[in-house]
Amino acid sequence: MKTLKAAGFFVKIREANRMIKEYYRPKSVPEAEKLFEMEGKKCVPLGGGSVLSRLKQDDLCVVDLQDLGLNRIEVTGQKVHIGSTVTLQQFIESEFIPEILKEITRKSATLNLRNQATVGGYVVTADGRAPLAIALMALDAQLIWHPGQKIQNIGDWFSLRQALGYWISGIQFNLNVQLDYEQVARTPMDVPILAIGVARWPSGRTRVVLGGYGRAPILALDGPEGSGVLEAVKNALTESGDEWASAEYRQEVGQVLAKRILSTTA
Repeated sequence: MKTLKAAGFFVKIREANRMIKEYYRPKSVPEAEKLFEMEGKKCVPLGGGSVLSRLKQDDLCVVDLQDLGLNRIEVTGQKVHIGSTVTLQQFIESEFIPEILKEITRKSATLNLRNQATVGGYVVTADGRAPLAIALMALDAQLIWHPGQKIQNIGDWFSLRQALGYWISGIQFNLNVQLDYEQVARTPMDVPILAIGVARWPSGRTRVVLGGYGRAPILALDGPEGSGVLEAVKNALTESGDEWASAEYRQEVGQVLAKRILSTTA
């Protein structure tokens, strides 16, 4: 297995199955667009938008996005927009990011990796054991695809893994949402065996997302109010057993974590 470091995150490439034939680092958005529009070539982005190790074609053409100005964090009203090439460490250091998300991000990666990994790269490669992905899905974060500024809910990306454009230009979510997060892991810095993120809107809307297993976080509840959380968590974990923990164990721990969150938000 060979690892290519580009655009701030690591992309694994199976050498036996494919080769990078061409590498481009455009200096502008129009220049990048022309690369993706080349006839007879399939270009994929680095720095927010694709996972090379999942692609089937040979002779890859890759486009490095790190010079396109996608490394800014901006707030408009109650919504924060994170450029896809913002590193996880920049995310933590931003004054606009809620403290709980900073804490979750620290659980997601070591300092060295946070300085290398981008938010866009983290999201597109995330599985069910990625703490920040669980939290962002609870917040109902949205991916913004270029061109056309097409919006895709992060949950739809995790379930379909279907790109709506050439690359992800950013990720956005509302700041007026209360987020709570709990996890159980073998050590404080280990990936979770079970994690739960609960987001509550001023309207009463409540989203509960579970992780700690599987290929992606799962949505346990999205309703106009917070009733039925415990039952939703138990039902969602019915088939959660794997080599790390049984479904029964996760159901039991899920009830404990959910009750802990509910007791602090009551």
